[in-house]
Amino acid sequence: MGVAGRGCPRAAPALLLLLLLLLLLLLTAAVPPYRGRAEGPPEDVDECAQGLDDCHINALCENTPTSYKCSCRPGYQGEGRQCEDIDECENELNGGCVHDCLNIPGNYRCTCFDGFMLAHDGHNCLDVDECLENNGGCQHTCLNVMGSYECRCQEGFFLSDNQHTCIHRSEEGLSCMNKNHGCSHICMEAPKGSVACECRPGFELAKNQRDCILTCNHGNGGCQHSCEDTAEGPECSCHPRYKMHSDGRSCLEREDIALEVMESNTTSVADGDKRVKRRLLMETCAVNNGGCDRTCKDTSTGVHCSCPVGFTLQMDGKTCKDIDECQTRNGGCDHFCRNTVGSFDCSCKKGFKLLTDEKSCQDTNECSVNNGGCQQVCVNTVGSYECHCHSGYKLHWNKKDCVVSCDLSCIVKRTEKRLRKAIRTLRKAAHREQLHLQLSGVNLEVAKKSPRTSERQIESCAMGQDHGGNQCVSCRAGTYYDGAQERCILCPNGTFQNEEGQITCEPCPRPGSPGTLKTPEAWNVSECGGLCQPGEYSADGFTPCQPCARGTFQPEAGRTSCFPCGGGLPTKHPGATSFQDCETRVQCSPGHFYNTTTHRCIRCPAGTYQPEFGKNHCVSCPGNTTTDFDGSTNITQCKNRRCGGELGDFTGYIESPNYPGNYPANTECTWTINPPPKRRILIVVPEIFLPIEDDCGDYLVMRKTASSNSVTTYETCQTYERPIAFTSRSKRLWIQFKSNEGNSARGFQVPYVTYDEDYQELIEDIVRDGRLYASENHQEILKDKKLIKALFDVLAHPQNYFKYTAQESREMFPRSFIRLLRSKVSRFLRPYK
Repeated sequence: MGVAGRGCPRAAPALLLLLLLLLLLLLTAAVPPYRGRAEGPPEDVDECAQGLDDCHINALCENTPTSYKCSCRPGYQGEGRQCEDIDECENELNGGCVHDCLNIPGNYRCTCFDGFMLAHDGHNCLDVDECLENNGGCQHTCLNVMGSYECRCQEGFFLSDNQHTCIHRSEEGLSCMNKNHGCSHICMEAPKGSVACECRPGFELAKNQRDCILTCNHGNGGCQHSCEDTAEGPECSCHPRYKMHSDGRSCLEREDIALEVMESNTTSVADGDKRVKRRLLMETCAVNNGGCDRTCKDTSTGVHCSCPVGFTLQMDGKTCKDIDECQTRNGGCDHFCRNTVGSFDCSCKKGFKLLTDEKSCQDTNECSVNNGGCQQVCVNTVGSYECHCHSGYKLHWNKKDCVVSCDLSCIVKRTEKRLRKAIRTLRKAAHREQLHLQLSGVNLEVAKKSPRTSERQIESCAMGQDHGGNQCVSCRAGTYYDGAQERCILCPNGTFQNEEGQITCEPCPRPGSPGTLKTPEAWNVSECGGLCQPGEYSADGFTPCQPCARGTFQPEAGRTSCFPCGGGLPTKHPGATSFQDCETRVQCSPGHFYNTTTHRCIRCPAGTYQPEFGKNHCVSCPGNTTTDFDGSTNITQCKNRRCGGELGDFTGYIESPNYPGNYPANTECTWTINPPPKRRILIVVPEIFLPIEDDCGDYLVMRKTASSNSVTTYETCQTYERPIAFTSRSKRLWIQFKSNEGNSARGFQVPYVTYDEDYQELIEDIVRDGRLYASENHQEILKDKKLIKALFDVLAHPQNYFKYTAQESREMFPRSFIRLLRSKVSRFLRPYK
């Protein structure tokens, strides 16, 4: 296929859509008018601006003098409060698309078969002249035909099996090297010196076993629009908006005929289904799926098996094996990687959130939501947060509330009281063999240490430490150091210890209350049980508790106070557990928060989002991500604006921001690939997603320099899911990606490799060979990051070809791909053995 050109039509519908989007942004950004009381007729309330409407998310709200009106956006149908997507492809006109129609929410997209490109009108498909790009890879002559191209040879040569190179013909004997073999396409040597003819993919061998008959499977049968196989060969027809050209293959637009008059000329969906069924009955894939584990495709040479993304085809050419992506660089996950059948999942540590690229983890700013639940000061940290208190207060055991701290005089009095009590105990037990003390509610025994003898002196540890092997280790939280046993033991029931290296355990605030912890090793006071539940509070956070008063709420357990709703708002009942229990004057929709001062719904500012109804806050985007606009409703709308990629001398890649999530609006990235001396650049575009609805506002271009007049290697503003490989037309590359404020898409990740210019002939021979893209399995290789890495390893350093064993090659690549490369690479690199 030829490299996609960048077409930038300025169609009136696209311009109108852009103007409507800009107008919508201006309207939604307008400040709602102040609602006050005045004499005379009441002032009209703009329900749309204040978020008081109940229009569907895919509807437009229009203010009226006394109320408002909802109407579904273009591409949706309904009465405004409920809107459903219109499937534009489900009609006799196929959405106006001449090839394939793809329905998307609120819109649709036309795509073309291989060998065609979408016209500027976004509906028609035009033939791609592959011969314009590197002569189509043909060694001699390239002939463009509708939907495809053919390579032809000069007199005295015949076309090789790869359908691109030409071989000199021998005049002696009857063999495939002889011009009299009579095969239209491929000649195969048969036993006893005879020959057998085969046809290229998309052709069928005629009854005379020499000629090849074209089918609709090759270049759409030479038809610009629709193709149907008949006994006489492909039969072409045109979309109802077009009429057939005199050549019987091309279609001309007929603007003077109304579409409804042409219904009799339209091929119905039912007729199309019958045609497909007739073809399936003749294909071997219809029987036991052709023996394929997953996808089966019929070709002129038999069934062709392929595997979906996440699987690799095995040596038998039929079985698919799951790829454990987590085995390679942790699957690209920042934290945790879990392999699944055909895919994998990334997850993050506590305090982090997974970004829309589904791999990166960014710190969550817990302080952005209700001050993190802290009563006074919240400080965000990496992966967590901390609550602090003002001067004169100390942090409560629940680590969120603040209680009055004991000043210096208070501490002196408490210490004196403890000392007097300890002295009295010492006086009473001064002459006893054993001394019993009670410290922090725990009975302790001080006994005279019995002497021990051993062959070697054991090193003594400090109080609160135990011997761990040959070193001293502090007693962990939930335990304490017992002097009598000279080791760390678990805190007994009714006590806890949240610090290391302690000699006692602290008593639970309510050791005898219901719900007190019945198992040892409590490392936090919250494990003591008896906590006040959400919607309750007490002076210390433990039972007995009382419900939050009306106008307040508490979403957490073990708290000493409740949060006020604010703005004088009451709650629906005592014991409220969230702000949603507060009786607000309006129910805010996702993407908004309730302002308790103005009692209005405010759109979440850029960089924040809110996925729920009736909230009084917006959630900050994690890490350095942000949103394109205000009013965001989901974390997936938080995007990383950093231009991705790694540029190396030998291998590297470029990546659109936030990939594989949708890239942000109004972004611009530039990369420069400047390889070392005597090296050239090979680029592989596995797939690229750019919205064609944007009137080419989003594009990717590769040139020699930033000048628009410099040599251009690649330029596109459309989506292409079929991979393509090509060499740079210049020794260095300047690459630019740009997006506007309109639609967005996944973007791209494009790898490259630099190779010794002495191997230019070999590289060109590989990438220009049509068999590299002929099968779906070969296309999947160019999309598989692991396989591309192995290929680039060989291309960057060709001698590395021999470090891969034959077994490894068979496991990594299908046989057809190995056959394609083996003769080329081995012949070229034999001196390196």
